[in-house]
Amino acid sequence: MNTKLNRSDFIVLAVYFLVSFGIQSKDYYDRDAFLIEYLVDFPAQIIAICGTIFVFVFWLIPKFVNDKKKYILFAIFGVLTLILFTAFEYTIGFWSGNNDWEKYPKGLNFVIYMINTGSQQTAFPFALFLTKKFYEGQNQYLKIEKQQKENELKLLRSQIDPHFLFNNLNTLDSLIDSNTEKAKEYINRLSLIYRYLIQTKDAEVMELSKEIELAENYMFLIKTRFENDYDFQIDIKTNIEDKFVPTGAIQTLLENVVKHNKPQNGNAIKTDIIVEDNVLKVINTKSNINPKNESFGTGLDNLKTRYQLLSDKEVIIINTDKEYNISIPIIKLIE
Repeated sequence: MNTKLNRSDFIVLAVYFLVSFGIQSKDYYDRDAFLIEYLVDFPAQIIAICGTIFVFVFWLIPKFVNDKKKYILFAIFGVLTLILFTAFEYTIGFWSGNNDWEKYPKGLNFVIYMINTGSQQTAFPFALFLTKKFYEGQNQYLKIEKQQKENELKLLRSQIDPHFLFNNLNTLDSLIDSNTEKAKEYINRLSLIYRYLIQTKDAEVMELSKEIELAENYMFLIKTRFENDYDFQIDIKTNIEDKFVPTGAIQTLLENVVKHNKPQNGNAIKTDIIVEDNVLKVINTKSNINPKNESFGTGLDNLKTRYQLLSDKEVIIINTDKEYNISIPIIKLIE
């Protein structure tokens, strides 16, 4: 709970007291109260109620509840606070009303009366104030959490790009000498990918249609690098408008296929990208031979973490001896 006072705190309490005093003024008028009662009772009530609220919120709760969990001391000091402030207000009112001091409550009756009266008159403004501070604290927490998620997502995104660049520079270096035309096309596709990465560097999710275009450019790079070693197919079974996935998600999944599978006995690694209404699946055949190239990225782990930060939906992986099937949720921002 946010324990700092702000302008709106005073506005809320001021509105409450204006309404409350307006109602009480009618009662005072009906019983022909003295002028001094108007001038003294209302300020005393403001002091008593605000004093009780502020002592609870800014001293008792932080000192005995938040961390130390000293509930017995909290209860004792809370009751004493209520009695003292209510006694102050009651005594002022008793005096201003020119009452008979012989009728002033004493002993246990005094304690019970102060607790009962203080509880009744403080309950609503106290609840009003606490509710306001609670929701302010919740909003502040959500803002901090959102900022933390954005920072974490940007960090995770930054971990992907260096690995991608490292692999493609190695490929381009060998391709320039062997096939210049292919090298030009490779550079063009690579530039499209990096232009996309630059344009979307601050976007946590992107339109599925644009991510598929990115995947097509990435698949061209893979086909150029490995020729017939990898076979990719895209099957779109649903309308992809107003649907999103984490930026670079499909590229990450395709990179995962190449990283963990190498063709053997002339059999290509077949990969199907299937877009359904709520999920995008990448299903690839497996081989028993792992590629020798190093991987400095955290690929799939990053993608899982990003989904944990972006939504309550999880990445589902089905790994068998012959097939690797990964499903990522499609995010719908417009329901």
